[in-house]
Amino acid sequence: MKTLALLVATFVTLAGCRSLNEVDTTAPAAPRGIRTVSLDDAVYVQWLANTEPDLAAYNIWSSNAYDGQYTLVATTTATSFEDLRPRNGVTVYYALSAFDNEGNESDLSADVVYDTPRPEGSNVLLNNYLTQPSTAGYDFSTYSVGLYNDEFTDVFFESVNGRYYLDVFDDTEIQDMGYTESLDEISVAPVNGWSPSRSVEAIPGHTYVVWTWDDHYAKVRVTETSAIRVHFDWAYQTAPGNTELRAAKPAPRRRAPLQRASVAQN
Repeated sequence: MKTLALLVATFVTLAGCRSLNEVDTTAPAAPRGIRTVSLDDAVYVQWLANTEPDLAAYNIWSSNAYDGQYTLVATTTATSFEDLRPRNGVTVYYALSAFDNEGNESDLSADVVYDTPRPEGSNVLLNNYLTQPSTAGYDFSTYSVGLYNDEFTDVFFESVNGRYYLDVFDDTEIQDMGYTESLDEISVAPVNGWSPSRSVEAIPGHTYVVWTWDDHYAKVRVTETSAIRVHFDWAYQTAPGNTELRAAKPAPRRRAPLQRASVAQN
């Protein structure tokens, strides 16, 4: 009996050692649900959290083309990251990978994720064009207030009979996107539904998308109105025809095997 007990104990001990020495070689799943928000000379990236219990962190990668070489931007344990490197008007593509405590790293995410930063501003004041026409218009391309009917004016303010309006001319489109908590809630322009009259009621808290005469896209969020003026925040896409403010991004597709550049982390 002593011999049998010793053999059993030895077997259990060896089995336990074998289990303890097993190496984890299973990588986490590639991150999913990645989306971006255009900022001024920056891009905000966020994604869904992985569910692996041994997850360590995420790597954020970027490239100048979807199928290009991706460079490591940062490593984080959070599910969001603000990239301060991009410049306005330049498109950046993003991919993410996840790695666990053993150093096993996933493939790069397959989603098509890109963004083009754009300038923005706050608390612009336009006067009523019927009483102060020289300071009633706004030109997004120069970020300036001016004459309501200047050839470069994109939008102007009108106050008449106790109602307030944002107006555009025949070569420009405008649409009320409804109430928003912030300017960033609207990230792409509508495909249709532009105002036939090229005039929309200016309502505090509402965000409006403008398609300018020279094929640029902008958005304004009205913060205050009165009989003599309107205040709004704005953002403007400097890249002509850029889809960031024009239409939805293309549907996700599988990318070719991705190339990661071995460079120092910023």
